[in-house]
Amino acid sequence: MSHIPTPASLDAAPAASQPLLSKVQAQLGSLPNFFRLLATSPAALTGYLDLGAALSQGELDLKTRERIALAVSKANSCDYCGAAHGYLATHLAKLDAAEIRANRAGGSTDTKADAAVRFATEVARSQGRIDPATLTAARAAGFSDAALIEIVGVVTHVTFSNLINNAFDTEIDFPLAA
Repeated sequence: MSHIPTPASLDAAPAASQPLLSKVQAQLGSLPNFFRLLATSPAALTGYLDLGAALSQGELDLKTRERIALAVSKANSCDYCGAAHGYLATHLAKLDAAEIRANRAGGSTDTKADAAVRFATEVARSQGRIDPATLTAARAAGFSDAALIEIVGVVTHVTFSNLINNAFDTEIDFPLAA
């Protein structure tokens, strides 16, 4: 049970959060506990959704963003996000089980994606103090400076949800990560 009461439904959330939750529900087909919990603060919900929307318009495709989310959630020991992104990686990004396992281990079976996931994992684990060789490897794999900044943005976005879910012990409502 969450350490903060999670609104039981869209209608139980603060009025300012309800239109945002309606959009989430329309996109996902359900209203996961994380979003209902985050809706307790309309400002936090808005910020989270806006950053995610902005990053989805950048250079990184959905598969890369989900690979990073899996790796960062594992690095941050977030069971909720591990389960959620396992589900999203399988059903939306269409990643296979071997790739998901590699992502959770901080890498990828795809050479270019491997550089992104390793870069992101190091950013998460080192609070951004990366080894210059990791940056060089990501650039050599073909990531532009804009893409590298977006990778840090994805790490930030995922870390925010990891911290919320870890701090408040959000009840997991996705299939558990294997």
